[in-house]
This record gives sequence, C-alpha cells and structure tokens, in this order.
Amino acid sequence: MNWYTIALIIYTLILIVVCLRIVYETRSTTKTVAYLLFALLIPIAGIVFYILFGINYWKMKLYNKKSVEDEKILKKLKKEMVAYIDETVVATDLPDENHKELAVMLAQGLRSPLTRRNRVKLLINGEEKFPEVIEALRNAKHHIHIEYYIYEQDEIGEQIENILIEKANDGVQVRFIYDDFGSPNIKKKTEEKMKKAGIEIHPFQKVMFYMLANRLNYRNHRKIIVIDGHIGFTGGINVCDKYINNKPGRLYWRDTHIRIDGPGVFYLQYLFLSNWNFCSGKILQPEKLHFITTPGHKDDSFLQVAASGPDSAQPSVLFSLLQAVYLAKKEILITTPYFIPGDSIQEALKVAALSGLSVKLLVPGICDSKLVNAASKSYYKELLLAGVEIYMYQKGFVHAKSLITDGKLSIIGTANMDYRSFELNFEVNVILYDKEFSEKLRAVFFKDLEDAEKIDQERWCNRPAHIQLPEKLARLFSPVL
Repeated sequence: MNWYTIALIIYTLILIVVCLRIVYETRSTTKTVAYLLFALLIPIAGIVFYILFGINYWKMKLYNKKSVEDEKILKKLKKEMVAYIDETVVATDLPDENHKELAVMLAQGLRSPLTRRNRVKLLINGEEKFPEVIEALRNAKHHIHIEYYIYEQDEIGEQIENILIEKANDGVQVRFIYDDFGSPNIKKKTEEKMKKAGIEIHPFQKVMFYMLANRLNYRNHRKIIVIDGHIGFTGGINVCDKYINNKPGRLYWRDTHIRIDGPGVFYLQYLFLSNWNFCSGKILQPEKLHFITTPGHKDDSFLQVAASGPDSAQPSVLFSLLQAVYLAKKEILITTPYFIPGDSIQEALKVAALSGLSVKLLVPGICDSKLVNAASKSYYKELLLAGVEIYMYQKGFVHAKSLITDGKLSIIGTANMDYRSFELNFEVNVILYDKEFSEKLRAVFFKDLEDAEKIDQERWCNRPAHIQLPEKLARLFSPVL
C-alpha cells in the first residue's frame, strides 16, 4: 500500500467523521446542507472551513461561563425592580390585546419584563441621533455605560471621546465595551488615552490568533448607551461620521435609532452589566443607582427588549420577529440592510402575503457587500410570487432595521434579518407597543419608499439564468455570511 492510498483512506475517514459531526451538531437544516457541500465538494479546504467556523468552541465556553453569571445579574435586576413594582405591567394591560401573545412570550418564556411609562423618541440618521446623545452624555451625573460594535476615530468619535474623558474627570463612572473586530482602531489610538482619564474600557472579546475564526464569527453587534440608569439609546447607528449626512458627495446613509427615558432602560442596563462582567474579568454588582425610577412621563409607551446571542438558550430576536409577523392582521412593513431570512422568516412572510396582508420589504439598492446583496436577491422571487412587495432604496445605503405591523407595533434595534443576527451575533431589539410611535415610524417608511424602486414581479422572475446563477451560488454561503 503506497502513501497516496494511505492518505486517501485517512482523508476519507476524517471526512466521514466531519460529515457525521455536521449532521449531529448543526441545528439549522440549511446550515447543515451548506457545511456538507463545503466538506464534500471542496477537498480539505471545506473541512478546514467547518472546523474553523462551524464548530462552536467559543459558544460552548460562553454557555459554561457567561450564562451562570448572567443568571445572577438577572435575579438582582428583578430584586431592584421591586421599587418599580407599582409600575410593572402584565400583557393584559397592553393598549392592543392582539399583542398579548408576543408580550407573554418575551416576559415569561424569554424573561424580558414588560414596562410602561416610558418616553421614546425616534431618531433618524446621525443628524438626529448624535446631538441627542451628546446632550445626554454632558448631563450625566453618576455613570455612563457604552457598548458599541463600531466606534471610529473620526470627528464624531473624537467629540464623544472628549466628552467621556471630561465626564470621567468630573467623577462620573464611565465604562466602555467595544467589539474588537468592529472597532480595531480603539486599541491603537483611544484605549490608553481613556484609561489615563479613569475610563474603564475593554474589548468584548479580544481577537487573537488562537480560535481566531470563532472569535470573528461571534460579534457583539449591539449599540447601547445607558446614562444614570434611566436614559438609554439603541438602534442601528454606530459611532461613525458616515451616518451624518452633512457633506456633499458622500454616500447617503439612512438609519434609525431611538432614545428611551424610563424603566424600559433597565433591561438594556442588564445586558450591559452581563457583558461587562464577562469581558472585564471584574464583577460589577447591580446597584439601585443602575436602575433609577423617574417620575412618570406624560408619554406612556409600553415596551420590551429582545436580546440574543451565542450565549442565549433561545433565539429571542428571531422568535419576537416571527411572533410579530404571525400576529399582524393587515400590514407588515420591514426595512433591513441585509436580508438572508432563512426558512422561518421567509415562510412567515409568504403566508402573511398569501393571506391577504399588505407586506412590504425595503432593502438596499446600493449595498456595501456584493456577496450578501447577491444572496439576498436569491430570496426575492419566492416572496414576489406570494405577493410581497419589494422596494430597493436608491438614495443611498439603507442601514435601518425596523418592523411595523398594523401601525400599532414597532420593532427597532441592531438585528438584521439574516442568519448572522439570528444565530451568531449579540443583538438587541426594542419592541414598542405604541400606536403613536408606530404611526411616526410608518410615515418614515413610506417617505423612504419615495426614494426607492419597486421590483416588478414579472421582470424579476423572468431574468436570464446567467444573472440568477451568481445569486443562487451566493445563497449557498448564506448561513455563514
């Protein structure tokens, strides 16, 4: 027996073991097929790719380490919320009883409390977000907690950095979490400067050669600011100049963010504290100052928070989106920059459209990723044939992530409608049971449609095969994009 035959036998045995592992340990059928195709059709490289990206080494570590600490903080959160007990609500208190099932699922099944007496402000693009954030930061009295996927060292980044340093010098506790993959320049230029000013700053998970691929695979995609325990910001806008459309000739970025004043911030604080204890190596115990109850606002928004990541027992973000679609009676409006929905979202939207609901999907006409854009397009035909209306935004790049149903319920956050947001990234969405807010967001959606082109069903479905082929090939990669 020569060396080639021996090597072939060893490779075949390894291939069989890898394929069996893929079948037994990959939850998603689509991902299972994708990994099997990689392993079988691309010799050696396909196996290496699965070992690097498909085996959740870090996820197993997170379950063993992070979830235990998160449970302790969640119990403390519930204890601190006793002071808020006269304001806590149950699903039957919602202004629209049709959303009861969603509220119950989040509160009981996914353990996110339903709160009311919140003031919520819609912030469109960086032009509206950053002045609001800067003012709130300057007025901070006790603590500032920041958690961002992308934090650039440009004009707005430096402006916020200077405010944080100023507040730290004034005695305000400033804690900062950044994603090491999304914000590579912080550790080179900013971290030491912040530390000298007394700011505590840590990467969520350092990207090192060891376990490099898995650490890149699991990204902290959240954008959270919590100030003094009762003011919070979240949404799709990172800290970066490109989100501010104030310079001619630069690509227009369309995005959505929100400000929350009230007890709805408590769960955002819980998420920050959980991640802080995980990435800092320190134990920051929840205190009453982290969960401040403020006098009731005239606004009375009911809201919950859906958050999930590799450490989650359930895919809360995906489940909440699905339930919102299931409960819709007349209309579903979705904006997302990356649309790789998987079977569950795809089928839910098709069923809704076939049932007579008006379903509209706004996606980029100009995209920052050709591969993701191609994979997204492979899903359009099925939706169009079911009656879903798809619009491609032309004014610039639409990076907003929102869902509105029946003009009464809104979801805004960091999660895209793709596999990465549902399974790999740490994400956070806010569910708003607020008709007035939803009508404002609905108006923004239809204003965006004025800058979009509607896809013609017949023309799209009859495109030449050579145009559709790259999209179908890109779709094979969709579970790992």
